[in-house]
Amino acid sequence: MLRAVARLPASDLYWFASGEHCTACCEILLKNPIGYIYFCSKYRSMRRDVFQAIADPTRRQILQLLSRQQLTLNGVTEHFDMSRPAISKHIRILTECGLVTIKQQGRERYCYGELNKLKEVADWLKPYQIFWNNKMDALEKFLHNTNEKKPRYKK
Repeated sequence: MLRAVARLPASDLYWFASGEHCTACCEILLKNPIGYIYFCSKYRSMRRDVFQAIADPTRRQILQLLSRQQLTLNGVTEHFDMSRPAISKHIRILTECGLVTIKQQGRERYCYGELNKLKEVADWLKPYQIFWNNKMDALEKFLHNTNEKKPRYKK
């Protein structure tokens, strides 16, 4: 049992006081003096969001690839200087965020980009975009007025 715990990433382990975990999907991995450590697939999928997915440059490149075409996992791996397990981990995170869907077709698993979820990012960025557009417009206006008022000297 301890071997299984050691292989899990720390981010997938959750400690709950007694009665706080969901009994439907949590598995007790380890009992310690403080309480139980659970592996909870529900909380694991809930903790991912679109912002975590696009925070990594590799995942952004994967999304860019999948926005143009569907690819197999091996097809995605060919575009990167990484191992297949490393790419699979990135794909798993993108899948948990809802940005990638994997469909089995025969022996191959095809990845599809589901980029509708990026609207969440666009909506969040909208106020900042308006702010910076206003600042850039004001700078352009200032520079334009400064150039008009500047006397021109002839040699």
